[in-house]
Amino acid sequence: MALISESTHNLRRNLREIAEQQHLSARIGEFLDGYFVDVELGSATDASPEELLGAAVQHFRLGEVRAPKQATAALYTPDFDRHGWHSPHTVIDVVTDDMPFLVDSITMLVYHHGLVIHRLLHPLLGAERDVDGRLQATRPRGAAGSRPESWIHLEIDRIGEAGLIDTLHQEILGVLADVRAAVEDGPKMHERMREAHTEMTAVTLAEADEAAAYLAWIAANNFVFLGYADYQVAVGDSKLARVAGSGLGILRSADHPRFGHCLAGIPGAVAELARDPLPVILVKADARSTVHRSAYLDFIAAKRYDADGNIVGLRAFVGLYTAHVYHVAATDAPLLRRKIAAVREDLGFLPRSHRDKTLLNVLETYPRDELIEIAHQDLVRIASGIVSLHEREQVRIFLRDDAWGRYVSAIVYMPRDRFDTTIRERISALLHESLAAERVDYFVMLGESRLARLHFIARTPVGTNYRYDADAIERQVARIVRGWAEELKQNLVGHYGEERGNSLLRRYSLELPLSYQERVTPASAVSDLERLEAAEQSGRVEVKLSAAQGDDGSHQHLKLFRRGRPRPLSAILPVLENMGLTVLSEQPFSLPRSDLHIADFAVRLPQAAALDDETTRRSFIDLLENLFRDQAENDGFNRLVLLAGLDGRQISILRAYSRYLRQAGLPFSQTYVQRCLATHFRITRALVDLFEALFSPAADEARARAFSDEVSTALLQVSNPDDDRILSALQTVIEATLRTNAYQSGHDGQAKSYLSFKFSSRDIPFLPAPAPLYEIFVYNERVEGVHLRGARVARGGLRWSDRMEDFRTEVLGLVKAQMVKNAVIVPLGSKGGFVCKRLPAAGEREALQAEGIACYSTFIRGLLDLTDNLVDGQVVPPNGVRRRDGDDPYLVVAADKGTATFSDIANSIAIEYGFWLGDAFASGGSVGYDHKKMAITARGAWEAIKRHFREIGLDTQTQPFTVVGIGDMSGDVFGNGMLLSSEIRLLAAFDHRHIFLDPNPDPARSFAERQRLFALPRSSWADYDPALISEGGGVWSRTAKSIPLSPELRAWLGSTASQMTPPELIKALLQAPVDLLYNGGIGTYVKASSQSHQEANDRGNDILRVDASQLKARVIGEGGNLGLTQKGRIEFALNGGRIFTDAIDNSAGVDCSDHEVNIKILLAGLIRRGDMTGKQRDALLASMTDAVASLVLADNYQQTQAIALEAAAGASLIEVHGRLIRHLEARGSLHRGIEFLPDDKGLAERAQQKRGLTAPEIAVLLAYAKIALKEILLASSLPDSEDMHQLLVAYFPAPLLVRCRELLPAHPLRRDIIATQLVNRLVNRMGTTFVLQLGDETGASAAQVAGAWYAASSVLDAETLWQEIESLDLIIDATRQLALMTGLRAMLAAATQLVLTQHLRGTRIAQLMTEYGSAVVATIDRIRQGRNGAVAITALIDERATIVAAFERVNLTRACGYPLDDVTEALAVLEGQIDLDWLAAAVSHLPAGNRWQARARAQLGGELASLRQHLLRQFLGGSLPATTEASSVLNELKGNEPQDLAMLSAGLAEIRRLLVV
Repeated sequence: MALISESTHNLRRNLREIAEQQHLSARIGEFLDGYFVDVELGSATDASPEELLGAAVQHFRLGEVRAPKQATAALYTPDFDRHGWHSPHTVIDVVTDDMPFLVDSITMLVYHHGLVIHRLLHPLLGAERDVDGRLQATRPRGAAGSRPESWIHLEIDRIGEAGLIDTLHQEILGVLADVRAAVEDGPKMHERMREAHTEMTAVTLAEADEAAAYLAWIAANNFVFLGYADYQVAVGDSKLARVAGSGLGILRSADHPRFGHCLAGIPGAVAELARDPLPVILVKADARSTVHRSAYLDFIAAKRYDADGNIVGLRAFVGLYTAHVYHVAATDAPLLRRKIAAVREDLGFLPRSHRDKTLLNVLETYPRDELIEIAHQDLVRIASGIVSLHEREQVRIFLRDDAWGRYVSAIVYMPRDRFDTTIRERISALLHESLAAERVDYFVMLGESRLARLHFIARTPVGTNYRYDADAIERQVARIVRGWAEELKQNLVGHYGEERGNSLLRRYSLELPLSYQERVTPASAVSDLERLEAAEQSGRVEVKLSAAQGDDGSHQHLKLFRRGRPRPLSAILPVLENMGLTVLSEQPFSLPRSDLHIADFAVRLPQAAALDDETTRRSFIDLLENLFRDQAENDGFNRLVLLAGLDGRQISILRAYSRYLRQAGLPFSQTYVQRCLATHFRITRALVDLFEALFSPAADEARARAFSDEVSTALLQVSNPDDDRILSALQTVIEATLRTNAYQSGHDGQAKSYLSFKFSSRDIPFLPAPAPLYEIFVYNERVEGVHLRGARVARGGLRWSDRMEDFRTEVLGLVKAQMVKNAVIVPLGSKGGFVCKRLPAAGEREALQAEGIACYSTFIRGLLDLTDNLVDGQVVPPNGVRRRDGDDPYLVVAADKGTATFSDIANSIAIEYGFWLGDAFASGGSVGYDHKKMAITARGAWEAIKRHFREIGLDTQTQPFTVVGIGDMSGDVFGNGMLLSSEIRLLAAFDHRHIFLDPNPDPARSFAERQRLFALPRSSWADYDPALISEGGGVWSRTAKSIPLSPELRAWLGSTASQMTPPELIKALLQAPVDLLYNGGIGTYVKASSQSHQEANDRGNDILRVDASQLKARVIGEGGNLGLTQKGRIEFALNGGRIFTDAIDNSAGVDCSDHEVNIKILLAGLIRRGDMTGKQRDALLASMTDAVASLVLADNYQQTQAIALEAAAGASLIEVHGRLIRHLEARGSLHRGIEFLPDDKGLAERAQQKRGLTAPEIAVLLAYAKIALKEILLASSLPDSEDMHQLLVAYFPAPLLVRCRELLPAHPLRRDIIATQLVNRLVNRMGTTFVLQLGDETGASAAQVAGAWYAASSVLDAETLWQEIESLDLIIDATRQLALMTGLRAMLAAATQLVLTQHLRGTRIAQLMTEYGSAVVATIDRIRQGRNGAVAITALIDERATIVAAFERVNLTRACGYPLDDVTEALAVLEGQIDLDWLAAAVSHLPAGNRWQARARAQLGGELASLRQHLLRQFLGGSLPATTEASSVLNELKGNEPQDLAMLSAGLAEIRRLLVV
């Protein structure tokens, strides 16, 4: 205490010193002495003397002037500049006359606003003021001549809002006014109470004496009088009215803002007041006190009676019972003692018995305010119930209604150990809701009893007519008090039964966190635990959706249950938002021991009724579950479940179509498409209805047409052109859909987890050209893929694409090349590609492969789902698929980039499906021909490379040549390719990892090292032995910043740079002077100089790509696909480079696969009838590897030869090539712009430049000529002819025929094989234009021309002649060899034309071969003279006219009817007399640039043949006319060069006039 005193003393001294320093006036000094005299300054040590002085001075300024009997107050936040001191708090200063209740009333107001008081000073000063209230002096309290004043200083929480400061200031002034009124009128109110007591003693009514005693007891310091008013009944009225001027204290003014209506809830009707016989009214008023204590005012009304006992008035007192009232024994208080006695009497307990004592205790401890107010019957009821509680502990609630409907009193008893704040709040909330209360006040009593008591006052609007279920409220309270776990147990047992309910309780209840128990009711937790168990057992996310109680339905609670690591909020929110939900809050709960998690989201629906439909609600939940199980895609399409009432499957269908449209080139983002469908959700719904009408089990074409019309009509109202385009595109692709698996079921009976659609591509007008015949699009959340087919019978590889945004563009480019490539095989081109959308991290190789296989398998299933099957030769449609097209059972796939090892997977799926092709479905599997082991693709490309080099006089197998390669030795095409000649000098190569440089390699040593790398699994250039690399070379990573260039490299590359970055070096390598640039890798590295990099469609290699005009390689070999753009190839060829196309070079792979498929199909017949086992088949396949390879490589050899022949012809074919291009375009087989073939202007320019088409252009033309011809032949009966059977035999390797020859006619693809074989032979041997030209000349169909050619070729044994010429490779000059081939073509063309004349007359092919055979063979044998080799074949070609003449002699023999020998002799004589052979040659040389020129030439030739036949018959008949004049005409024609059609026609007509009589 001494320390505190010393501190206080020091502080006061400091205050005086500072005041002197500031020269404050003596009055202020005097004030300061009194201001701090009674203040305990120890509590103020956190403030500096300067701050205390500043506060005191400001308080002094406030109190300098104060009107008499008026309080003054100020609120401000101290600022040094304005107030001379600073504080972080807001200050309240009050100056007023000293009176009771000031401090507690003001602090009560501050606390009511939720503000904290940080400092309170309350000095009591003696003040001397003049009549105007100006402060004259301050004296110690009680000094003579002074009046006591209260100076109150509070520092409270800082208030920054000016409005709140003003409000608080006014409220403080109001409170001070209320205090003054109550204090000033206190004596008068006591006087009124004495008057009321006197009046009551005179009343003779029952209970009047007790009432008078109560009033006297109250007046004896048991009541704080705060207000009074007198009420009287006017004459002739029945209601009480306030007597004007009777108000005292806080009831002085009838219009007081708070207390003017505080008695409004108490009835004023005399009749109603009379119903209660008690002479006094003891209740609570309707307003809280602003004075002394913040409690509802106690209302005491003494009724006033006339002589007849009628109520004539009321003395109304308001105030607060003093503490004594609450502590005195109730049995000692008037009125209360009589209430207690009456209850004891009614209940009739034995006096002093246990129950009676308990009752007495209950009543004594009963809430005193409640005891004062309660009516007798209510007290009996409640007291009896409470007594019972002491005998049997339970949870009870006792409700009592206020007589005038202002509140409900609720007393709750519960076991003491159950009570806590949470329970109190929950009960309060229950009462608030159940009683529609405006507010609920509470009072708690915890004594020594085992029961806790809570007293609630639920305040309602005055006059409320209560209708509540007290029993239901009590049950709810019991449920609350019972405890969450106990309540949960009851709910679980009630819902599931005792065994399962207790099992769930034991499993989860102890782990459920308190936060969960606080937020979730036990009833709701029942279904939560069921889903939690399901999530734990399945490992999947479970979803629960429930409506918020009392809501209109728009607010819902969404709970996610998950085992394992919970999803981050950032992953969940987009899912909910894409469903159209607004997330309001999230509360996570965890069961850490079980690693289980619950996420509780409060969400709002877009419309309150969105989930009213039960089907929509179920669809909504199902879709959410699929989304959180990663079985559906998270995007804006999902909001259609609420907007359009679609289910997850229907949304997936729309999403799949949208994805397809994106791949098809629709330029809108998926986000925009989603917005469009959501905006036009009714049209979206109609589109789904259209789809279902077309393909569901209840499909109906009439309904489909109606929905289509509905959509079309609706689209007329869509004003946004982009939206119209999107919706129209969806309608188009839906109507172009031929099949879908959307209604197929899996083995589990559920809808399949993926969707596939088959489209008629040519019915989708906006697809990029060229449009395939069909395509299948496969979609689910993990994979998307597309398979494009050029014809019903088509095959091609399936690629694992990495082009997520445009994989269809990639596949379309590949299928174009595949169409050209497949021109040599039975099926036309197809190609597929898929992308994996949920790949694991790049470093997880095994996981990456597993995901790729899973996506590939889904893609394969999607294709097979829509493909017909063949069972016992009959087409069987797939189950659950409605077909809108014809039979379509042929589907064959193959490996491609990324799927090299997947063929067995595809075949196993095909076998699982029971697909008729079995393991022939995907070629290249483990039971089939391994392309890499066979090196078949590289060997086929090598045939093209060898041909290029042969034409420039280099033998790649015996002479060294330099190579730059793209790829590495682990790859099939590159690795095998670089082992096909030991003479290769590989100067450089690169792949995606390394750059290999060897500027001066040793061919033998480098060949051996390449062999080693090829055999080394997963090798790279980094594995190359550095010791074997020549000086200046090495291997560098493509991630290196730079690569040094040695002198050797600089000399070779012609560069002066000392180093290059990897991209710079690769570009230099591509442009290096080298014999061969060999592409065995992946990527497009060369474009035309007129092209942009974007046109190359390979963004990843833009930095490496060069122009074809920059290449210095002599030859390019394309073992890999798309190494150059087609325009790049053409540019390279125009600049003198030698190149075909990738489709030509690497076609051996597809050719080999085609043979494999068709061989397996044939052998399947043996297996079915039990003549062969699977193992025997596999052994036979393996034994035929070399034979199959020979058949395949022969096709590569002949195709490149055919191109070389046409390229060598150069400008001489430019006109007829133009005709062929236009012909193919006219029939829709070719789009020259897409294939980069010259337009008519370009062709004319080539003709002027004396240049023909380049080899790459001819390669494309060759393929399309084959495709078109094959289509025509398949549409004819020619493939069905028995005369064509030998073509079918020749397709298969000889060892196979020993076992299967008799099965050949039953081969499902017999017609296709025959047509393919015939087309290949005919076009390879005769060129691209032969059929067109001969058809134009003769008017014959393509099938008739082909049949005649096959007959002529067979008669001549032309294949033997071709092979004889081909055997001269590198023996004779390539130019001479090509000339021999050209001569052989000419001989075949002339012979075919002659045979065609008979074929057109209906002669069968076999008969033609018989008729021409002996004469032609005899002629050939006579010319050959037993010779072989170059001499023999040269002689035959030189004498080809003689051989053709043999055909003509046979024709003449048939026409004349004379023996062949006679005709031969006669012809010799006839030719001696007139040179018709010259005329025939002149006619054959006439131009045939168009169809009509060709037809005119043919007609003239026919007239000449007719003339010859006529003259021959005349000669053999002995009546040949004189030929002198005719010979003169011929001689004259010979002398007039050049001869044209008109001249020869006129000359022939003149000769005919002279010779035909």
